[in-house]
Amino acid sequence: MRVLVTRPLEDGAETARELAARGHEALLAPLLATRFFDGPEVVLDGVQAILATSANGVRALARRTRQRGLPIFAVGPQTTAEAMAHGFSDVKNADGDAATLARAARDWAKPENGALLHVAGEGNDGKLAASLSDFSVRREILYAVTAVEKMPAQALAALRNAEVDAALFFSPRSAAVFRDLMREEDLKLDGIAAAAISAATAQALVPLRFAAVHVAPRPNLESLLNTLN
Repeated sequence: MRVLVTRPLEDGAETARELAARGHEALLAPLLATRFFDGPEVVLDGVQAILATSANGVRALARRTRQRGLPIFAVGPQTTAEAMAHGFSDVKNADGDAATLARAARDWAKPENGALLHVAGEGNDGKLAASLSDFSVRREILYAVTAVEKMPAQALAALRNAEVDAALFFSPRSAAVFRDLMREEDLKLDGIAAAAISAATAQALVPLRFAAVHVAPRPNLESLLNTLN
């Protein structure tokens, strides 16, 4: 199966390896690009743990601090793996979404033990902090994610020539970018299966018509790839 991967390039390369291990061929079509902000070291005084809702948050934090001993509360397995790869020694995996992470953080931390620091991207909606209103939650905006203006040429040609069997979507934003680009190109996608990491991601693809739309039962890479079976 030839599978279109719409993740940013660094994450897309990881997904390509996972697909290859399952006997699929990945076609990388990054629709979002990440820009990390330069700046001084992140101040961690009084912080009991880091809230990491994406691998990019971990990458951004690792660029801005030399500390690796502070606990990382990670949203899911990919973010957990990224934190461990960057040398963080105390990493807990909520294995879910931001709401799951908020619930887990209450088990792992106590309000009186200090602040929680959410390492986030530009435009973050602040819902995680709001759901932890009994804690002191600080946010550090350490990166920005921007949308591409055009579908990568190789991916566009493959879509036009019906050389794609399935497409993976990892966020409502990337799904919306794909939707808008496809509507501009007026391409038919009724021979392609779409696999979305969440119901909100699948909804962002409307009104595109696919052969099928599968939603991962859990918001992680393994669960999403299992929908291709």
